[in-house]
Amino acid sequence: MPSKKIIVSALLAASCAGAWSQSSTNSPYTRYGLGDTYDMSFSNNAAMGGVGYALRSGLHINPMNPASYTTVDSLSFMFDTGMTLKSSNFEEGNYKSNAKNASFDYLAMQFRLHPRLGMAVAYTPYSTVGFNLTRTKAIENSDVSISNNFYGDGNLQQIMAGLGFKILDNLSVGVNAAYLFGKLEYQTVATLSNGGDMSVIYNNLTVASYNVNFGLQYTQKINKDNALTLGLAYTLGHDLNATDIHGIQVANNSSSTTTGGSYSVVKEERTENGYGIPHTFGGGLAWQYKKNLTVEADYTLQKWEGVKYDNRTDRYMNRSKVAFGVEYLPKEYGKNYLTRIRYRAGAHYSTPYLKTPSDNPHSAWVDGPKEYGVSVGFGLPLNLYQQSSTLSVTGEYVHVSPSAKGLLSENRFMIKLGLTFDERWFMKFRVN
Repeated sequence: MPSKKIIVSALLAASCAGAWSQSSTNSPYTRYGLGDTYDMSFSNNAAMGGVGYALRSGLHINPMNPASYTTVDSLSFMFDTGMTLKSSNFEEGNYKSNAKNASFDYLAMQFRLHPRLGMAVAYTPYSTVGFNLTRTKAIENSDVSISNNFYGDGNLQQIMAGLGFKILDNLSVGVNAAYLFGKLEYQTVATLSNGGDMSVIYNNLTVASYNVNFGLQYTQKINKDNALTLGLAYTLGHDLNATDIHGIQVANNSSSTTTGGSYSVVKEERTENGYGIPHTFGGGLAWQYKKNLTVEADYTLQKWEGVKYDNRTDRYMNRSKVAFGVEYLPKEYGKNYLTRIRYRAGAHYSTPYLKTPSDNPHSAWVDGPKEYGVSVGFGLPLNLYQQSSTLSVTGEYVHVSPSAKGLLSENRFMIKLGLTFDERWFMKFRVN
C-alpha cells in the first residue's frame, strides 16, 4: 500500500542520515566558521550553476524553494538521491598538494497530499569540516623547532520536512522545517623537535537545533509558449542550541595516547549557545520556453555579519552569491535518445562569509577567499522497472581565490551524480 511504502522510505532516509559520517571535504579554510556550507542544490541544480529559487519542475525535487513542491504529479512518488566525487588541488607559494574525497550528499522524497498540497522529506548536509595540515617553524634564539598539526573533521546535517501549497494556479508558497544536528571537531597538536612535552588544544562543537525556511513562486504566462517565474526564499537566522568544549592537554612526552604516551588535562571549558546561523534572502527569475528551454538567474544574500562564532560577533562577513543556469531539451518525446537528454550549464560567483588570520601585523584578520565556478551536466532519461527515472551527471570546476597574498588557493574538480525515481504509486487500475 502507498502509505506503508512512504513509512518504509522515511525510515530508510533516517537510517542513511546516520551513515553519512565520512568527511566530504579537505580544505584548510574549513578551520574557520562552520566549514563549507551547502546551498541545498541537488545534482540537476548544480549543473545549472546552483540556481533553483524559481525552478518549477515535476521531474526533480527542489528544496531550495519549498513552494516548488506543488509541481508534483498527483500519481507520483518521487525519490531522489545523490553523491559527489571531488579532487582538490591546493597551492601556496612552492607548496602544492592534492586531496580526493567522496560523499553521499542527499536523500529526498516527494509526493502529493492534496491537489493543492505537496510534501517533501529530505536529508541534506548543512556544512562540512575537513582538514589536516602541518606547519613547522624555528623558535627564536634556539636550535629547537615547533611543529603544529591542525586537524578537523565533522559535519552538520539536517533532516527536513516541507510543504508546498498552491494558493492560485500560478502562485505557490511553501515552508521547510528541519532538525539541524551534528558535531564538528577541531584540534591543534604542538610538538617540539627536541622531544619535549606535546600539547593539544581541542574544540568540540555539538549542535542539536532547528532550521526553517520559507518560499514563494509566482508564474506569469507571456503567451502560450513563454512564461516567467519569480521565486523568493527566506531562511530564519538564530543562535544555535549548541555545546562547545574547549580544552588543553599536555603529554609527558612527544607520543600520543595511541603509542603509549599519556595526557593530562590542563584546562577545559564548556560554553552553551555560542554559535549561530544567518538570516538568508534569495531571489530568482526564470524564463521558460515551452518544455524545451529554461534560463534562470539567482541572487543570494546571507547576513553572517553579527552572527555568533565562539561567542564573538566579529568573525563573519555577509556572503553574496550570483548564479546563472540554463537547461535545454531538444524533444520531450522521440525515438532518438540524444534528443531526449536534458543539456545543462551554469556558472556562479560568491564572496566569503568568514574571515581568516593574516600574517600582516596591521590586520590580524582578513576577508576569506572568494569563489567562482562553472558547470555542465546532462539529465539522462532511464526506464527502470517501468519507472520514469533520470540520471543527472554534473561536472563542476570551482576556483577558490584568497583575498590576501601568500594565502592558499584551491581548485576543485567535482563529479556529481543524482538519481531520481518517479514511481506511479497512486494510480488506480481498473480490471474488466
